[in-house]
Amino acid sequence: MNPDIPESRLPVVPGAATLGDADFRRLARYIEGELGIRMPDSKRVMLESRLQKRLRHFGMVSFEEYVDFVFSDKGRESELINMIDAVTTNKTDFFREADHFDYLLERILPEAASRGWSMSFWSAGCSTGEEPYTLAMVLEEFRAANPRFSYRILASDLSTQVLEKAKAAVYDEEKAAPIPMSYKKKYLLRSKDPSAALVRIKPELRAKVSFMRINFMDDRYPIDEVFDVVFCRNVIIYFERKVQEEILGKLCRHVRPGGWLILGHSETLTGMNLPLKGVAPTIYARVERREAEG
Repeated sequence: MNPDIPESRLPVVPGAATLGDADFRRLARYIEGELGIRMPDSKRVMLESRLQKRLRHFGMVSFEEYVDFVFSDKGRESELINMIDAVTTNKTDFFREADHFDYLLERILPEAASRGWSMSFWSAGCSTGEEPYTLAMVLEEFRAANPRFSYRILASDLSTQVLEKAKAAVYDEEKAAPIPMSYKKKYLLRSKDPSAALVRIKPELRAKVSFMRINFMDDRYPIDEVFDVVFCRNVIIYFERKVQEEILGKLCRHVRPGGWLILGHSETLTGMNLPLKGVAPTIYARVERREAEG
C-alpha cells in the first residue's frame, strides 16, 4: 500500500455531493484507526473526490447516505472494502529507486550465494505490481548466471483492487519505459493490437510472484515465514511516527537475523528502537536486539 495523497487541485464536479464535517470525521476516524493513514482536514477534498464514484455507483445523492451505508452491517460486508480501495490509490514505477536493486545484485545476492542457493523476498505494499516484477527480473538475471540459485517472492497490499491489477500484470507501454531494453525483450509481451500500447509480464515471470492482502495495522500478519529481504518502500511515510515504528517492528519479525529491510529514500528510522543496522542508504540489516541496542 502506497497511498498517493494528491494535491488539493482536484476538479470539482458541478452538482456533486459535498463531504460535510460529521461524515468526514466518521470516515477519517476509521481510516486513521483501522488503516493507520493520516487523514487531516486538508485531505477532505481528496477523500470527497475519490468517493464520488461510489456515490454514483449506488445512485446516492449525499455523503451522509453513503457513510451510513458503509458502516451498516450490509455495507461492512459489501462496500467497506471498496471504500478502502478508493482511499488507498497507489503510485509506483518499475525500477523505482534503482540503487536498491544495484545493491541487491552487487552485495546481497553474492553474499547469499556463498551461504546457499535459495532466497525469499517480500514486497510489502506492492501496489500494482511494478516492484515485485522488477525484483523478479533482477533475480532472473542473477539466476541465469547462477543456475543453482532459486527464489520466491510474496507481494502484498491492503487494496484488493491494486492486487487484481498486479496479478493481471498488464501495463501501459509508457509505464514500462524505465525497464532496460534487454529486460523488455526477455520478460515483456506486447499487445497483439498495436493501437492498444500495452505490455504484459510474461507468464514465467508472473509465476514467480504470489499475492496476498495484508493490512499493516493488523496485530499479526497472516504469514508464518521469515524472509531474507523485505522491501517496504515509500509506505510508512503515510503513517504517524508512532505507528511507523509499530509497523516496522512487526515487519522485523518477518526478516531473518542477518536479512535485510529496504525502505524508501524519503523514510528514516531515526529515533526508533528497532533491531536494525544501516548498511547503505535506507537499507538495513536485521540484527539481534542486544546488538541493535549496543
